[in-house]
Amino acid sequence: MFIEVLKSKLHCVTLTEANLHYMGSITIDEDLMDAAGLVPGEKVQVVNNNNGERLETYVIRGQRGSGCICLNGAAARKAVVGDVLIIIAYALMDIDEARTFTPKVVFPVNNRLP
Repeated sequence: MFIEVLKSKLHCVTLTEANLHYMGSITIDEDLMDAAGLVPGEKVQVVNNNNGERLETYVIRGQRGSGCICLNGAAARKAVVGDVLIIIAYALMDIDEARTFTPKVVFPVNNRLP
């Protein structure tokens, strides 16, 4: 049996852009992606701490060191620049692996690594 468990999380990043006229996804600074173990195209859940909205989308690579967190396409309607977001990725694991797995949880400061 496989269960879905937390794989990685960017905790309390600030939305820097919202681009309604893009095809979709969330753009994330490549430094933050690396720190959390996220890869381009990976499915993530985005939780908006300001208004309670939740959505699922996929990751695209943002400029390294930019601090960019940008919701694109329809997702741009779920938040405004300045909102605080949590970005979560999950993985399927068998129960034995899940018991010993340690997720990557990153606490950026001003959207940059501490």
